[in-house]
Amino acid sequence: MSSSAQPAGFSAVQKSGASARRLWNFLSQPERILGILLAVILGALVLVPLFELLRETFTVQSYDKAYLPKAQPGDLTLFHYERVFAGRLSWAIFYKPFLNSLVTAFGATIICLSFGTGLAWLVVRTNIPFRNTLHTLVMIPYMLPSWVLALAWITFFKNDRIGGASGAFAYFFGVQPPDWIAYGPIPIIICLSLHYYVYSYLSVSSSLTSVDSQLEEAGAMSGLSRIKQLLWITMPLLLPAIGSAVVMTFIRVVGSFGTPAVLGMPVRYYVLPTQIYAAMGTRNAGDGFLLALVLVVLACLFIYINQRLIGVRKSFVTLSGKGFRSKEVDLGRWRWPLFTLVMVMMAAAVAFPVVLLVLQSLVKTAGNYSLSNLTLHYWIGGGGEGVDPLQAALVDNSNILDATWNSLRLAFLTALTTGIFGFLIGYVVVRTRGSLTSRALELVSFLPYIFPALAFGAIYIGMFARPVGPFPALYGTFALLVLICSVKTLPFTARTGIAALLQIDKSLEEAARVQGIGWFRRMLRIIVPIAAGGLMSGMLLSFISIMRELSLIVLLVTPSNNVLAGVIYNYQSQDMPQLVGVATVLLVALVIVINLIIRVVTKKAKIGAI
Repeated sequence: MSSSAQPAGFSAVQKSGASARRLWNFLSQPERILGILLAVILGALVLVPLFELLRETFTVQSYDKAYLPKAQPGDLTLFHYERVFAGRLSWAIFYKPFLNSLVTAFGATIICLSFGTGLAWLVVRTNIPFRNTLHTLVMIPYMLPSWVLALAWITFFKNDRIGGASGAFAYFFGVQPPDWIAYGPIPIIICLSLHYYVYSYLSVSSSLTSVDSQLEEAGAMSGLSRIKQLLWITMPLLLPAIGSAVVMTFIRVVGSFGTPAVLGMPVRYYVLPTQIYAAMGTRNAGDGFLLALVLVVLACLFIYINQRLIGVRKSFVTLSGKGFRSKEVDLGRWRWPLFTLVMVMMAAAVAFPVVLLVLQSLVKTAGNYSLSNLTLHYWIGGGGEGVDPLQAALVDNSNILDATWNSLRLAFLTALTTGIFGFLIGYVVVRTRGSLTSRALELVSFLPYIFPALAFGAIYIGMFARPVGPFPALYGTFALLVLICSVKTLPFTARTGIAALLQIDKSLEEAARVQGIGWFRRMLRIIVPIAAGGLMSGMLLSFISIMRELSLIVLLVTPSNNVLAGVIYNYQSQDMPQLVGVATVLLVALVIVINLIIRVVTKKAKIGAI
C-alpha cells in the first residue's frame, strides 16, 4: 500500500508545483495583471452604467409619484414604457421626436456622403488645382464645434416672427426669411452636413488611393462610360469605406444636441436628444433614460445593419501582388470652376460663420449692422450709448472667464487621464495580442465611441446621481465631468496607443528585462519615450474634442462648473446675441490654436490627426 501511495503523493506535489509555476509565470507578466485590472475598471465605467440606465427605465422615479401615488421610488414598474410608447402623450414624447431624428439623420447622412465622396474623388483622382491645399481646407469645418454654424445661421436668417431682433438677411435685403429657412429640419440638416461630411471625405479618400486605375481602364475598354465606370467598378470597391462613413455620420448626427437645440427648439421641432434634455429639465428622468436607451439601441442597430449589408460581399480587394497604378482624371475646362465651387463651399462653412459671429459681437443693438452701431464694448467694456448694460464685457464677465478656465482645465485633465489609460490599454492589447483579455479590452475601450453623446450623459446621471458603494454622489461635481469626458474620448487615445505600441518591437523590452531593469523603469525609459508621439496626438485629439463638446456635458454642468460651450448655449437661450458672438469667437480662436498645435505635434510624430 505504501508503494502505491507514494506515486499518488508525488503526483500531488507535481500538480502543486505546476500550479505554483503557472501562478508565478502569470505574476511575472505585468501586462496580464494590468489587463484584468483595466477590464474591471472599463467594465465599471462603460458596461455597468449601461445596465444602470436599463434598470432606471424599469424603476419608479420621484417625478412619477404624481401618476403612481401608491408606488415608492425604486419600485419596479413598466410605467415609463407605457407612457413613452403607448400613452396619450406618446406622439409628443417619442414618436414625433423619433421621426424627426430619422429625418435629420438620414438627410444629413445622404448629403454628407454625396458631398464628402465627391470631394474625395476630386482631390484624390483628378487634376483639380492645389490638391494638397484643398485636402487641408476641406477638413477645417470639423475643427470647429458643430453648432457654431447653427449660431451663425440663426444670426443671418432669424426673423421677427419667432421673437427677438431680425437677422442680417432681413437687415441687408429688407425681407423677413420664412420660418422653414430660419428654423426646423432644413437648416438643421444643412448645418450638420457642412460639419460632418469630413467623415465621408476621410474614409473614401483613404480608400480611393488604393483603387487600381487599371480596373477602370478595363471597364473603359469594355465600352463603359466614365459614369458607369464610377458606378459599376469604383463605387462597389469603396463599400467598406462608405459603410464606415455612413455609420460614423449617422451616429454623430442622431446624437447631436447643439444644432437641433438652436435651430429646432424655438419652433418646438424636437429630436431625441433635445427631447431627452427637455425631459431631464423637468426632472422626468424615467422618460429621459428610456429615450437615451432608444438612442443607444438605434446606434447599435445601424451598425449591425451596415455590417450585414457589407458582409454579403465576398471580397473588396483592390491591392494585390500585381502592378498598381493610379491615374489622374483630366477635368479639362472644369478644373477651375470646380475649384471655385469647392472654395465657395469652404467659405460658406468656415469663413462666413466666423465673420458673422464677429460682427454680431460688435453691434450695440441686435439686428442693426450699420457702422454707427458697432462697438467694442462687449469685448473691452467702456459702455456708451445704445449698449445693453445687462451684458457685461468679456474683460469683466466672470461667467465667460470662469467657463473658459473650466474648459481648459477639463480638457487638460481629460487628455492627461485618457493619455495614461490609452497607453496602458495599448500596451496590454499589443503585448497580449490574440488573447481574450486583448480582444475584450479593445472592444470595451471602443464602445463609448458608438454611444450618442447625450445618451452617454444620461447614462452617467443615472449612475452617479446617488452614492455607489463607498463612492459619494458625483452629480454636479467637476470630477463627474472629467470622468465622463475621459471615458467618452478614451477611444482616441486607446487607438493611437495601440498603433504606437504595435510599432515597438517586443525585443527592446525583453533585452532590458534580461539586464534586470524592472517593469516601471522599462516603461519610463524605453516604451513611453518611443510611443510619446502617437500618445500625444491622441491626447490632443481628446483635448480639442472636449473644448468644443456640448452634447456630452449639457445635462451635467451646473453654474459652478459650467464650461464655455455651456455658457454659449445659455446665452443663446437667454437671447443675448452679442455675448453669444463674443464667447463663440473666443472658443473658435482657442480651438484653432489648439488644432495648430495638433498639426505641429502630429507632423513631428508622423501620425495623422483630424
